[in-house]
Amino acid sequence: MKISEKHTRFLLERRNSQIDRNGLFALDSIPARRQVIQYAGEKIPIREAVRRFWQIERTKGSKRMYLAKLSRGWVIDGAVGGNGSELINHSCDPNLFTKRERGTINYYSKRRIRRGEELTVDYRYAPDAVQVPCCCGSANCRGTINLKR
Repeated sequence: MKISEKHTRFLLERRNSQIDRNGLFALDSIPARRQVIQYAGEKIPIREAVRRFWQIERTKGSKRMYLAKLSRGWVIDGAVGGNGSELINHSCDPNLFTKRERGTINYYSKRRIRRGEELTVDYRYAPDAVQVPCCCGSANCRGTINLKR
């Protein structure tokens, strides 16, 4: 499934991922330091994000969470009105970095991204949060999505 061009300046496609289920892949070469895609979805208060988290957690992983922190009090839920950016998987050695700009979350290329390469970002979970094992396969893998203390 191709991602709509109104959400990105580059051709991107959803495919099966070796990291986790589905991922987002570049169909074009993407130069370094370029905005690739904006994280889209429903903007919700942190309290609602916590409620949705625990609602999904009780289902024992039957649904996926796509919650991205926008600011201290707000979260974007990519599961509601997302544009495909919610499929970007975690890597300890990512090719994208995150910028929060004027009420949005944008992903920029850290380096040149080759055609066919999976787009990845470091989720940077808090060190004191529940430890989530990492499956990125990077030579620099921390073993967990959480940052080290």
